[in-house]
Amino acid sequence: MDDSHSYCTPEQAPAEIKHLLNFCLGLFRDFGLDDFYLELSTRDDSKPDKFIGTEEQWTVATQILQDVATESGLELVPDPGGAAYYGPKISVQARDAIGRTWQMSTIQYDFNQPERFELEYQAADGSRQQPVMIHSAKFGSIERFVGVLIEHYAGAFPAWLSPVQVTGIPVTDEQVDYLYEVAARMRTRGIRMEVDDSDDRMQKKIRSAQKQKVPFMLIAGAADAEAGAVSFRYRDGEQRNAIPIEQAVDEIADFVARRVNESPTTAHFS
Repeated sequence: MDDSHSYCTPEQAPAEIKHLLNFCLGLFRDFGLDDFYLELSTRDDSKPDKFIGTEEQWTVATQILQDVATESGLELVPDPGGAAYYGPKISVQARDAIGRTWQMSTIQYDFNQPERFELEYQAADGSRQQPVMIHSAKFGSIERFVGVLIEHYAGAFPAWLSPVQVTGIPVTDEQVDYLYEVAARMRTRGIRMEVDDSDDRMQKKIRSAQKQKVPFMLIAGAADAEAGAVSFRYRDGEQRNAIPIEQAVDEIADFVARRVNESPTTAHFS
């Protein structure tokens, strides 16, 4: 579980919460998650013994979170009674590719901990004042976040996230060493490439790579090896033939570096 704590003055809290929320939303968009709504978890007023702090503290904290959430322009859904005992929170709820909702980041206003630890700062007028603390969990559980990505992409990760980005497929055993040379060039550009040197037929190797949802397959036969070229094959079955090795390395490295959150196709390299 990742968690951070921002200590700030009450006047600084709205800007800090806005900064944290924008950071989290930008983070998820980088990973291809862009369908969000926010949930505002508040105190259950029918069970005051379950929560600490004064009614005024809860009112102020809840209003600040609500104002920041509203300003974001995202849909805001109330979650009455869902707050922790020490303060209200907003959480980012993300929908995956088939509409399932997952709670992602949480941002929480905590007036309790600074009080209990007797924290103070010197204000501009020389008085001693109590700060507030903003909890923020960006990913939440890292393992759970990866699980959400697997569900969202159904295992077909963008090229920049794929554990194996390129699979080399020889037409015959005679092209295995040639493809290992291509893989070595790929590695110098930071690309994760494996060569299928198994005893399977070429068509089975292609099917295996497709099942593993590898974004790029590079196929090489005798003519390719002689010409210093490869054939591209993509997840959707499209293919481009006789691509020079240097061009192939540059295209894949550039596509990965741009962090495109789509499966590569011939249209990306027209």
